[in-house]
Amino acid sequence: MANKRSLKRNINLICDDLLAECIAASLYGHNRSSAEALIFSTLKIQDDFIRRISHPEPGMPATKFYKTLREEFAAHVSEIIDQITTL
Repeated sequence: MANKRSLKRNINLICDDLLAECIAASLYGHNRSSAEALIFSTLKIQDDFIRRISHPEPGMPATKFYKTLREEFAAHVSEIIDQITTL
């Protein structure tokens, strides 16, 4: 398992890339309101997962918690990527 700092850094890098893609899609696409909604949802996801890293669930083993956290984050990222491609 990676330490919390590198996990937070990776989440921030991925969300920054998603934000850049959303901004590019809003500038070059015709559906600006849905691109802005994607930007806000990306920021919300980033904030949520960074907070969850700092405060793991009590009673759950750390390895299981961080594994499920990474899987949930990957699912959210793939969902946002699918939404960006449909813009």
